[in-house]
Amino acid sequence: MIAEYVGRTLPPARPYLVGREKVREFALAVGEGASVCTDLDAALAAGHPDLVAPPTFAVTFTIPLMEAFLRDPAVGWDYAHMVHGEQSFVLHRPLYAGDEVVTTLHVDELRPRAGSLFLTLRAEVADAAGEPVLTAVSLMVTAAPAQSAEVST
Repeated sequence: MIAEYVGRTLPPARPYLVGREKVREFALAVGEGASVCTDLDAALAAGHPDLVAPPTFAVTFTIPLMEAFLRDPAVGWDYAHMVHGEQSFVLHRPLYAGDEVVTTLHVDELRPRAGSLFLTLRAEVADAAGEPVLTAVSLMVTAAPAQSAEVST
């Protein structure tokens, strides 16, 4: 089941348009105080083409893709007992309001440990021209099934 997906790249997701109000709402929700995230005039004055999305804004469109993958019965992941273990982002350039981005999900690693399964998923996000925008890496943890000793990476 899930072990069969390790090393696979899933088909690219549909394009996601980064909305200006979504950027503002997210910035305010997470306490991002930089005016370039909420004030268009400040962003333009700072040389940006539009509002700058906070680095963690990518969770708004990458986590739903990961969730859809993990909830697929064919994948065999125990979503009901899952916790989100770690999250990291590498920005290749700022993400701006108005960007149309495409996310490709990679299933990088599966490790059994202490009665749990640790799954690393990587989301590569590119702009409409195919240029890298950011990389988001998530570590998901769930209870290992009884046959987890047979899981290999």
